[in-house]
Amino acid sequence: MIIFAYPKLFLLLLLPLLFFVIVPPQKQQFGDALKIPFLNDLKAIKENASHSRFQITNKSFASFLKFVYLFLIWSLLTIAVARPQLAGEPYRLNANNRDIMLVIDISTSMLNPDFSTQTRRIDRLSAVKAVVSAFIQKRTDDKIGLVLFGTRAYLQSPLTFDRKSVQEILLNTDAGMAGQSTSIGDALGLALKNLRKEKNKENKVIILLSDGESNDGALSMAQAINLAEKEGIKIYTVGVGAEANFINSLFGLRNNELDERSLKTLAQRTKGNYFRATDLNSLAEIYDRIDALEPEQTEGTFVQDKTDLFYIPLLSALVLVFFGLFFSRSFVK
Repeated sequence: MIIFAYPKLFLLLLLPLLFFVIVPPQKQQFGDALKIPFLNDLKAIKENASHSRFQITNKSFASFLKFVYLFLIWSLLTIAVARPQLAGEPYRLNANNRDIMLVIDISTSMLNPDFSTQTRRIDRLSAVKAVVSAFIQKRTDDKIGLVLFGTRAYLQSPLTFDRKSVQEILLNTDAGMAGQSTSIGDALGLALKNLRKEKNKENKVIILLSDGESNDGALSMAQAINLAEKEGIKIYTVGVGAEANFINSLFGLRNNELDERSLKTLAQRTKGNYFRATDLNSLAEIYDRIDALEPEQTEGTFVQDKTDLFYIPLLSALVLVFFGLFFSRSFVK
């Protein structure tokens, strides 16, 4: 189906017609009539008059063709400006779409290798990358944003449907890139600021993951919790790190004083949940549980795939212009 983005611009088609009607045709100036002293020339005058009428008829027809030719060019340009589009069948987006901002700690403590796979031990950030990347992959109808933080917080990706880009940014992240300390308050404030810009006021979610306590940044944890509560955005918090035990102590692995109390308070006051990830399996289960908790029915919106076709009438108009210029020069020669 062909539609036009700016159908009102078709009113421009009336301009040449209005110009033709309003502006009167210019009359030719013939000057004074000739005085013919000889009656013998009347016959020749009669023959010349009928020949002149034939020339006038041809000239009028040529003027009409010229007007049609120019009007055709103008019509094609008007169609191009009205922006014709090939529209597909409208379809409704999944009604369970959400705006999800992932806030992930990448301080140097995330290098602690207290997580393990079936064959080897891995650091916390590697485990987070694997689990969160799989979580992002399943977000077919959601918009995903990414905030990474250490000493400072950085918006790495605003909310987008481009899951691959968010995945690549996360997978190319190294611990310590944002500094060695932890500024949870600043990261949370940055995430709230970006979610506030979105028009959709429902289905906004923040998933905040950290392995320590907020010990840096301009915004304290208490201030961040109050700000989050006022915004009314649901926040899920995930505390990362293996439980302290004899084996971890033997290898010098500590939990870096995970501030579970603040993370629990943040989740509780924003009507979210707090989760504790002590190994790779529990971390994966947490994101599966968040996925199951979050779907909410919203009014789905209709979208329609559109392909621009303005270049077709535009190129046709240019071909006619060049065609006219070529033939006018040929006749002049």
